[in-house]
Amino acid sequence: MANETGERPAIWVGYGKLLKLFRERAGLTQQQLADAVDYSYELVASVEQGRRPAKAVFTEAVESLLDAGGTLRTLQPQIELAKFPAFFQNFALLETEAVSRFSYDPGVVPGLLQTEEYARSLLHAQYPPLDDETVEQRVSARLARQSLLTRQKPPLALVFVIEEAVLRRAVGGAGVMRDQLGKLLECGQIRNVDIQVLPTTVVGHSGLNGGPMVLVETSDRNQAVYLESHGVSTLVFDRARVSELWMSHGMLRSQALGPEESARLVERVAGEL
Repeated sequence: MANETGERPAIWVGYGKLLKLFRERAGLTQQQLADAVDYSYELVASVEQGRRPAKAVFTEAVESLLDAGGTLRTLQPQIELAKFPAFFQNFALLETEAVSRFSYDPGVVPGLLQTEEYARSLLHAQYPPLDDETVEQRVSARLARQSLLTRQKPPLALVFVIEEAVLRRAVGGAGVMRDQLGKLLECGQIRNVDIQVLPTTVVGHSGLNGGPMVLVETSDRNQAVYLESHGVSTLVFDRARVSELWMSHGMLRSQALGPEESARLVERVAGEL
Protein backbone atom coordinates (compact mmCIF):
# COMPACT_ATOMS: atom_id res chain seq x y z
CA MET A 1 0.00 0.00 0.00
CA ALA A 2 1.38 3.41 -0.94
CA ASN A 3 0.46 6.51 1.01
CA GLU A 4 -1.36 9.55 -0.37
CA THR A 5 1.80 10.70 -2.18
CA GLY A 6 2.24 7.34 -3.86
CA GLU A 7 5.24 6.40 -1.69
CA ARG A 8 5.64 3.42 0.61
CA PRO A 9 5.51 4.42 4.29
CA ALA A 10 9.07 5.13 5.43
CA ILE A 11 8.70 3.00 8.54
CA TRP A 12 7.81 -0.04 6.39
CA VAL A 13 10.87 0.55 4.22
CA GLY A 14 13.13 0.95 7.25
CA TYR A 15 11.75 -2.18 8.90
CA GLY A 16 12.32 -4.11 5.68
CA LYS A 17 15.95 -3.01 5.48
CA LEU A 18 16.55 -4.10 9.08
CA LEU A 19 14.83 -7.42 8.46
CA LYS A 20 17.10 -8.02 5.47
CA LEU A 21 20.16 -7.08 7.53
CA PHE A 22 19.25 -9.50 10.34
CA ARG A 23 18.36 -12.25 7.83
CA GLU A 24 21.66 -11.96 5.99
CA ARG A 25 23.62 -11.90 9.27
CA ALA A 26 21.87 -15.17 10.13
CA GLY A 27 22.97 -16.61 6.77
CA LEU A 28 19.42 -17.23 5.56
CA THR A 29 17.84 -16.69 2.16
CA GLN A 30 14.36 -15.22 1.92
CA GLN A 31 12.99 -18.68 1.16
CA GLN A 32 14.75 -20.21 4.18
CA LEU A 33 13.38 -17.48 6.44
CA ALA A 34 9.90 -17.98 5.01
CA ASP A 35 10.09 -21.73 5.61
CA ALA A 36 11.40 -21.28 9.15
CA VAL A 37 8.56 -18.99 10.28
CA ASP A 38 5.89 -20.71 8.14
CA TYR A 39 5.14 -17.74 5.90
CA SER A 40 5.23 -17.45 2.12
CA TYR A 41 8.31 -16.35 0.21
CA GLU A 42 6.21 -13.60 -1.39
CA LEU A 43 5.29 -12.16 2.00
CA VAL A 44 8.88 -12.10 3.25
CA ALA A 45 10.03 -10.44 0.02
CA SER A 46 7.23 -7.86 0.20
CA VAL A 47 8.04 -6.98 3.81
CA GLU A 48 11.75 -6.60 3.05
CA GLN A 49 10.90 -4.31 0.14
CA GLY A 50 8.58 -2.20 2.29
CA ARG A 51 5.59 -3.00 0.11
CA ARG A 52 3.62 -4.71 2.89
CA PRO A 53 3.55 -4.17 6.67
CA ALA A 54 4.75 -6.86 9.03
CA LYS A 55 2.06 -8.23 11.32
CA ALA A 56 2.81 -8.56 15.01
CA VAL A 57 2.89 -12.37 14.87
CA PHE A 58 5.43 -12.24 12.02
CA THR A 59 7.59 -9.81 13.96
CA GLU A 60 7.58 -12.02 17.04
CA ALA A 61 8.55 -15.04 14.95
CA VAL A 62 11.50 -13.38 13.20
CA GLU A 63 12.64 -11.59 16.39
CA SER A 64 13.34 -14.95 17.98
CA LEU A 65 14.72 -16.66 14.90
CA LEU A 66 17.06 -13.83 13.87
CA ASP A 67 18.07 -12.78 17.39
CA ALA A 68 17.08 -9.19 16.60
CA GLY A 69 17.31 -8.07 20.23
CA GLY A 70 13.91 -6.37 20.26
CA THR A 71 14.76 -4.02 17.38
CA LEU A 72 11.93 -5.14 15.10
CA ARG A 73 9.49 -5.45 18.00
CA THR A 74 10.15 -1.83 18.94
CA LEU A 75 9.10 -0.72 15.45
CA GLN A 76 5.83 -2.69 15.41
CA PRO A 77 3.57 0.06 16.86
CA GLN A 78 4.74 2.45 14.15
CA ILE A 79 4.21 -0.26 11.52
CA GLU A 80 0.60 -0.55 12.67
CA LEU A 81 0.12 3.21 12.75
CA ALA A 82 1.24 3.55 9.12
CA LYS A 83 -1.72 1.39 8.05
CA PHE A 84 -3.97 4.38 8.72
CA PRO A 85 -4.39 7.20 6.20
CA ALA A 86 -1.79 9.90 6.80
CA PHE A 87 -4.43 12.46 7.83
CA PHE A 88 -5.55 10.18 10.69
CA GLN A 89 -2.22 9.10 12.13
CA ASN A 90 -1.60 12.01 14.52
CA PHE A 91 -5.02 11.57 16.06
CA ALA A 92 -4.57 7.81 16.33
CA LEU A 93 -1.47 8.46 18.45
CA LEU A 94 -3.31 10.98 20.63
CA GLU A 95 -6.21 8.56 21.05
CA THR A 96 -3.92 5.96 22.64
CA GLU A 97 -3.08 8.47 25.39
CA ALA A 98 -6.69 9.47 26.11
CA VAL A 99 -8.54 8.80 29.35
CA SER A 100 -11.83 10.03 27.89
CA ARG A 101 -13.15 10.03 24.34
CA PHE A 102 -16.51 11.56 23.41
CA SER A 103 -17.72 11.62 19.81
CA TYR A 104 -20.59 12.71 17.58
CA ASP A 105 -21.20 10.77 14.36
CA PRO A 106 -23.90 11.99 11.97
CA GLY A 107 -23.15 9.79 8.95
CA VAL A 108 -21.80 6.34 9.82
CA VAL A 109 -21.25 4.05 12.79
CA PRO A 110 -17.99 5.18 14.43
CA GLY A 111 -14.95 3.06 13.63
CA LEU A 112 -14.48 1.83 17.19
CA LEU A 113 -17.92 0.19 17.01
CA GLN A 114 -17.87 -1.16 13.44
CA THR A 115 -18.06 -4.81 12.47
CA GLU A 116 -15.51 -6.09 9.98
CA GLU A 117 -18.06 -6.32 7.15
CA TYR A 118 -19.53 -2.89 7.84
CA ALA A 119 -16.02 -1.38 7.79
CA ARG A 120 -15.18 -3.21 4.57
CA SER A 121 -18.42 -2.05 2.93
CA LEU A 122 -17.64 1.57 3.79
CA LEU A 123 -14.13 1.31 2.36
CA HIS A 124 -15.41 -0.39 -0.80
CA ALA A 125 -17.76 2.58 -1.27
CA GLN A 126 -14.91 5.10 -1.18
CA TYR A 127 -14.29 7.00 -4.39
CA PRO A 128 -11.81 7.16 -6.05
CA PRO A 129 -11.72 3.46 -5.22
CA LEU A 130 -9.06 1.90 -3.01
CA ASP A 131 -7.17 -1.20 -4.11
CA ASP A 132 -8.07 -4.45 -2.34
CA GLU A 133 -4.85 -4.62 -0.33
CA THR A 134 -5.35 -1.10 1.04
CA VAL A 135 -8.94 -1.92 1.97
CA GLU A 136 -7.88 -5.00 3.93
CA GLN A 137 -5.05 -3.16 5.69
CA ARG A 138 -7.38 -0.37 6.76
CA VAL A 139 -10.02 -2.83 7.93
CA SER A 140 -7.36 -4.59 9.99
CA ALA A 141 -6.13 -1.32 11.48
CA ARG A 142 -9.66 -0.18 12.29
CA LEU A 143 -10.48 -3.42 14.08
CA ALA A 144 -7.20 -3.30 16.00
CA ARG A 145 -8.14 0.14 17.38
CA GLN A 146 -11.18 -1.42 19.01
CA SER A 147 -8.98 -2.73 21.82
CA LEU A 148 -9.42 0.78 23.26
CA LEU A 149 -12.94 -0.24 24.28
CA THR A 150 -11.64 -2.68 26.87
CA ARG A 151 -8.28 -1.13 27.73
CA GLN A 152 -7.62 -1.36 31.46
CA LYS A 153 -4.48 0.71 32.08
CA PRO A 154 -5.78 3.31 32.17
CA PRO A 155 -9.44 2.55 31.42
CA LEU A 156 -10.96 4.80 28.79
CA ALA A 157 -14.34 6.49 29.27
CA LEU A 158 -16.18 6.49 25.93
CA VAL A 159 -19.37 8.25 24.88
CA PHE A 160 -20.76 7.88 21.37
CA VAL A 161 -23.58 10.11 20.14
CA ILE A 162 -24.93 8.69 16.88
CA GLU A 163 -27.65 10.09 14.63
CA GLU A 164 -30.70 7.84 14.24
CA ALA A 165 -30.27 8.05 10.45
CA VAL A 166 -27.02 6.09 10.83
CA LEU A 167 -28.98 3.13 12.19
CA ARG A 168 -31.37 3.18 9.25
CA ARG A 169 -28.81 3.32 6.44
CA ALA A 170 -28.24 -0.36 5.63
CA VAL A 171 -24.56 -0.14 4.71
CA GLY A 172 -23.55 -3.42 3.04
CA GLY A 173 -27.14 -4.68 2.95
CA ALA A 174 -29.66 -5.81 5.53
CA GLY A 175 -27.57 -8.73 6.85
CA VAL A 176 -24.44 -6.64 7.38
CA MET A 177 -26.47 -3.92 9.05
CA ARG A 178 -28.30 -6.35 11.30
CA ASP A 179 -24.97 -7.66 12.56
CA GLN A 180 -23.74 -4.09 12.98
CA LEU A 181 -26.71 -3.15 15.12
CA GLY A 182 -26.10 -6.28 17.16
CA LYS A 183 -22.53 -5.13 17.78
CA LEU A 184 -23.78 -1.74 18.95
CA LEU A 185 -25.90 -3.50 21.53
CA GLU A 186 -22.95 -5.63 22.65
CA CYS A 187 -20.61 -2.65 22.94
CA GLY A 188 -23.23 -0.74 24.89
CA GLN A 189 -22.97 -3.40 27.60
CA ILE A 190 -19.30 -2.57 28.27
CA ARG A 191 -19.31 -0.64 31.53
CA ASN A 192 -17.12 2.24 30.35
CA VAL A 193 -19.04 2.71 27.07
CA ASP A 194 -22.20 4.81 26.62
CA ILE A 195 -23.98 4.81 23.24
CA GLN A 196 -26.65 7.47 22.76
CA VAL A 197 -28.84 7.90 19.70
CA LEU A 198 -29.92 11.36 18.62
CA PRO A 199 -33.43 10.84 17.23
CA THR A 200 -34.54 12.49 14.02
CA THR A 201 -37.43 14.04 15.96
CA VAL A 202 -34.86 16.49 17.35
CA VAL A 203 -35.22 18.84 14.42
CA GLY A 204 -32.64 21.41 15.43
CA HIS A 205 -29.31 20.88 17.18
CA SER A 206 -25.73 22.12 17.07
CA GLY A 207 -24.48 19.13 15.11
CA LEU A 208 -26.40 20.30 12.04
CA ASN A 209 -23.98 23.21 11.66
CA GLY A 210 -20.88 21.07 11.76
CA GLY A 211 -19.99 17.45 11.22
CA PRO A 212 -18.41 14.51 13.03
CA MET A 213 -16.11 15.30 15.93
CA VAL A 214 -14.11 13.44 18.54
CA LEU A 215 -13.19 15.07 21.83
CA VAL A 216 -10.35 13.58 23.86
CA GLU A 217 -8.75 14.32 27.22
CA THR A 218 -5.34 12.88 28.10
CA SER A 219 -4.09 11.74 31.49
CA ASP A 220 -2.35 15.11 32.00
CA ARG A 221 -5.74 16.82 31.43
CA ASN A 222 -4.96 18.26 28.04
CA GLN A 223 -8.00 18.44 25.79
CA ALA A 224 -8.23 18.34 22.00
CA VAL A 225 -10.86 17.90 19.32
CA TYR A 226 -10.48 15.97 16.07
CA LEU A 227 -12.52 17.09 13.05
CA GLU A 228 -12.58 15.25 9.74
CA SER A 229 -14.38 15.55 6.42
CA HIS A 230 -13.57 14.05 3.00
CA GLY A 231 -10.10 12.93 4.05
CA VAL A 232 -9.18 16.36 5.42
CA SER A 233 -8.62 16.52 9.16
CA THR A 234 -7.91 19.07 11.84
CA LEU A 235 -6.71 18.64 15.40
CA VAL A 236 -7.92 21.56 17.48
CA PHE A 237 -5.90 22.49 20.59
CA ASP A 238 -6.94 26.15 20.99
CA ARG A 239 -8.51 26.26 24.45
CA ALA A 240 -11.36 28.61 23.56
CA ARG A 241 -12.39 26.62 20.49
CA VAL A 242 -12.00 23.31 22.32
CA SER A 243 -14.25 24.62 25.11
CA GLU A 244 -16.92 25.61 22.58
CA LEU A 245 -16.88 22.16 20.98
CA TRP A 246 -17.07 20.41 24.37
CA MET A 247 -20.13 22.54 25.19
CA SER A 248 -21.64 21.66 21.81
CA HIS A 249 -21.14 17.96 22.46
CA GLY A 250 -22.63 18.33 25.94
CA MET A 251 -25.77 19.81 24.42
CA LEU A 252 -25.95 16.96 21.89
CA ARG A 253 -25.76 14.44 24.74
CA SER A 254 -28.59 16.20 26.56
CA GLN A 255 -30.77 16.07 23.43
CA ALA A 256 -29.99 12.42 22.63
CA LEU A 257 -31.76 9.43 24.10
CA GLY A 258 -30.17 7.89 27.17
CA PRO A 259 -28.18 4.65 26.78
CA GLU A 260 -31.05 2.33 27.76
CA GLU A 261 -33.61 4.07 25.55
CA SER A 262 -31.06 4.19 22.75
CA ALA A 263 -30.54 0.42 23.02
CA ARG A 264 -34.29 -0.13 22.71
CA LEU A 265 -34.33 1.98 19.54
CA VAL A 266 -31.40 -0.01 18.09
CA GLU A 267 -33.28 -3.24 18.83
CA ARG A 268 -36.40 -1.85 17.16
CA VAL A 269 -34.54 -0.82 14.01
CA ALA A 270 -32.79 -4.20 13.85
CA GLY A 271 -36.16 -5.91 14.03
CA GLU A 272 -37.33 -3.92 10.99
CA LEU A 273 -34.50 -5.22 8.76
